Amino acid sequence: MPTTLSRARVARRIATAAALGGSGIGLLGVAAAGLLLTEVRLARRTVGGSKDTPPGADGRYGAAFGHRTDRAPLRLGFIGDSTAAGQGVRRARETPGALLASGLAALSERPVDFRNVALPGAQSDDLERQVGLLLGDGTEAPDVCVIMIGANDVTHRMPMARSVRHLSDAVRRLRAAGCEVVVGTCPDMGTIEPVYQPLRWVARRLSRQLAAAQTIGVVESGGRTVSLGDLLGPEFEARPRELFGPDNYHPSAEGYATAAMAVLPTLCASLGLWPESERPEEARREGILPVEQAAAQAASEGGTEVAATRAPWALLKHRRRRRLPSTEETDQPPVAP
Repeated sequence: MPTTLSRARVARRIATAAALGGSGIGLLGVAAAGLLLTEVRLARRTVGGSKDTPPGADGRYGAAFGHRTDRAPLRLGFIGDSTAAGQGVRRARETPGALLASGLAALSERPVDFRNVALPGAQSDDLERQVGLLLGDGTEAPDVCVIMIGANDVTHRMPMARSVRHLSDAVRRLRAAGCEVVVGTCPDMGTIEPVYQPLRWVARRLSRQLAAAQTIGVVESGGRTVSLGDLLGPEFEARPRELFGPDNYHPSAEGYATAAMAVLPTLCASLGLWPESERPEEARREGILPVEQAAAQAASEGGTEVAATRAPWALLKHRRRRRLPSTEETDQPPVAP
């Protein structure tokens, strides 16, 4: 098993290649490609994802809070792939964006205007277009944007450095517009039930490599990350019937709620709304580490937040999760802002 230090070195090489414009390490090497082709074909027979259009969840959440405050609504943007779009569930309130908009409204006691431009099937090279949709329509930039991306980069074998470069560019562009950015890093592709060995092992290893490299790129571009792979991986493996949807690929409503509970603390912390100290707590295995070491550790410890401090250091946090608010608490369904 590779050590955290060796994983950190690999992640740094990928991030450096991304910064320099190189293609870096391919997600599937030539030697492994022939061995895995048969497994890929088998997996694609039973895994391909739902073709249903994700339910639209755009609108204003927590509208009732508008009667209690004269502060303007918070603006939450969402970009990424099918997971960000909420594919696999039928109700808007079950999508991760709606869950996070509701949670943000409840904790801030302010309405939240939510807009999602994520595209099912998107890879990281689509982020430039999606950021343009959020920033280029004449409306104010979001106060905070959540990005969920990476799974399709793994399955389509996009070189890691290219993947990280596109993500880093998107984060920098959003930050330049005054938007806080939270990235849910690449999920654990090794948990998908119809994927067999050795593809399952390779998918898990590559997912974690990409998640660690994404973390370095995002943190050095001014954003924060939350690792989803190791947090959701064991839970999805243990309870696939509950946490995967009918297509055995996208999360179920409960699976999306699990992911949203992991992201919500960091989302609120990015806006100064989370009631916890930003100082690391040694008892919770938190600390200030070189960014590549924090990234490697986070990829192996789900629910871990990584945020920038003074370069080349990063803050690694394990924030306490809270339950998501009920629909009654946040005045769902959404209304047009």
